[in-house]
Amino acid sequence: MNLEHVDLNLLVYLDVLLRERNVTRSASLLGISQPAMSNGLRRLRETLGDPLLVRTSEGMMPTERAQALQPLLRQILALAEQVVESSAEFDARSSDRVFRIMTSDYGESTLIPRVLERLAEQAPGVVLDILTPSDMSFLEVEQGQVDLVINRFDSMPQAFHQLTLWQDSFSCLLSADNPIADDFNLETYLQANHVWVSKTGMGAGMGLTPKDTKRLGWVDEALQRIGQQRHITVFTRHYQSAALLAEQKELVVTIPSRAALAQQDNPRLVIRRPPFEIPNFELKMAWSPLLQHNSSHRWLRRLIQEVAQGSGLAGLCRA
Repeated sequence: MNLEHVDLNLLVYLDVLLRERNVTRSASLLGISQPAMSNGLRRLRETLGDPLLVRTSEGMMPTERAQALQPLLRQILALAEQVVESSAEFDARSSDRVFRIMTSDYGESTLIPRVLERLAEQAPGVVLDILTPSDMSFLEVEQGQVDLVINRFDSMPQAFHQLTLWQDSFSCLLSADNPIADDFNLETYLQANHVWVSKTGMGAGMGLTPKDTKRLGWVDEALQRIGQQRHITVFTRHYQSAALLAEQKELVVTIPSRAALAQQDNPRLVIRRPPFEIPNFELKMAWSPLLQHNSSHRWLRRLIQEVAQGSGLAGLCRA
């Protein structure tokens, strides 16, 4: 089939359909009627000679041909956007764009509130859709279905662009009534009961046990280097839950200092410096090469970078 006889707008339809897998929702996102969306899907099927989406017990699912087309489609549309937007800057103040950001509980509690403050000033109509690391895969990020991943990574696809937002140290949270609050040293730390909090990388880990040192992350790896091991009594994947657990008299929580900072005005908790060395870690922002030149995406990356650089640890009092 000659390309001049193909309606290229249908590629936009197909991109949204494969992402949403729902005709009604796709029509709403494109600002067209459901019959128009259904007609577009019919024309796509005729043009490509494939059903593209088939109805199953789990909803509309893409065919093998559609799955193969999806990454190519994202590349084509990204290039088209680059051509169209090359001379146009993103108008943040009038935009109602939805940005999808995948981040951990740590990133959501330490960075996102400050980002929202800046958005309220500069882009009041912009919406953030915050996803957790378990919601999507690196493949979906690579295809541009997620705008940004803000996290700590053990590994990352080489094609991704990335930027370090900040480095963070570790602090200990414990109840003001904890008997070791005023005598906090390595000996009392090791005698205490501890809350383990998930790593900020992709995947929190399943089936963990206190003896599984190699999978437990920074704190336990640091203890292992000095030949020690802490007594973990509860595992959690949420930093806010860990802070609540720290209010219990017998528990100690060791978390990134920026997460501990959120509790500095809590009279029920005290913040202490870990009695052993734990290496700092980096919080990074990563995105698909398909979005590298998108003007709205560039604007959001700059905003987040500025917010991160301006959010230091001043005011965090640790003994």
